[in-house]
Order: sequence, then C-alpha cells, then structure tokens
Amino acid sequence: MPEPRRKPRRITLDGQLVGYWAREAARLDALAAEARFGWQRRSLERRAAYARAQGERSRVREAARDRGSKHGPEEPTA
Repeated sequence: MPEPRRKPRRITLDGQLVGYWAREAARLDALAAEARFGWQRRSLERRAAYARAQGERSRVREAARDRGSKHGPEEPTA
C-alpha cells in the first residue's frame, strides 16, 4: 500500500529572507574586502553585520513557526 503524500511545506517570506540576507551579507563582505578606503570598508562591514542580524531575526521567526508556536518569537522591547 503506498504511503500517503504529504503536502509540500509552504515557503514563507521569513524562509526566503534567511537565504536572501545570507547572500547579501556575503556580497557586502566581498565588497568590503575590495574597498579602497577605510571608511568604505567600515561602512560595508556595518551593512553586512546588519544583513546578518536581519537574517538571524528571520531564522528565529521561521523556527518559531516550525515549532507550531501561535505567537511570534519574544522580541525585547526597548
């Protein structure tokens, strides 16, 4: 008897953003490595760090969704 087919997991925006931000951080790191001036390198490194933080935020949201959490991840309030 064949096994019942499972529905393919729906791709969410957060799931897509994890990969996007990882690629963006890698691109910015490569540009920073080739930067001619220190201020350009520092600016690109800051942008790459921001991209990694955005990717981590999306990864946390996606993990919370995978756990079946009805509420989003707890984000600190400032």
